[in-house]
Amino acid sequence: MKLYDCATAPSPRRVRIFAAEKGIELDKVEVDLGSGQQFAPEFRALNPDCVVPVLELDNGETISEVLAICQYLEELHPDPALFGQTAEQRAISTMWNNKIEQHGLMHMRDAFRNSAKGMRGHAITGPQQVDQIPELAERGRQCVVAFFDRLEQQLDGRAFITGDEYSIADITGLVLIDFARWIKLEVPEEAVNLRRWHGDVSARPSARA
Repeated sequence: MKLYDCATAPSPRRVRIFAAEKGIELDKVEVDLGSGQQFAPEFRALNPDCVVPVLELDNGETISEVLAICQYLEELHPDPALFGQTAEQRAISTMWNNKIEQHGLMHMRDAFRNSAKGMRGHAITGPQQVDQIPELAERGRQCVVAFFDRLEQQLDGRAFITGDEYSIADITGLVLIDFARWIKLEVPEEAVNLRRWHGDVSARPSARA
């Protein structure tokens, strides 16, 4: 298997952390997003959406969505169970992963892509040219800040986002918090649960993957 990666991008980092937690070594192919390598014909043949990560299987099939890649790796390597051991745990971890994507990462993407100078003409992912909308950047920031409060409440009395066990939701949450620094958003000092959790998950060896 080959993972088409970018060391500085948040989405492939989620896959790297997931694989590291399971002790999976993936061959990596670096895609230089800064130079537009994701738009080259060779990469478009792998993923017409022109985004990373992409997992290329030994038979040539490709998987290009973070959650799908992680689910595939979970099927191949069920220990440790990062989606949960039971039907209930799997449902809850997937639910929270999706909440963090929808209410956190999507707004974070809007805030970053609609404000960063390097994203001019690329306010959304993919090959199409789309102008920035500054109002979307501000709305994105406000939504991310509001979601920090939601996570603060969820982590009250819990070691991890879904309970006592580290899961895919914690990986996505960690990447959200770290990605927020790109637009100079920090976890508020009063968010003691979120700050404690972020320190704990950041200290795991996988966080450096």
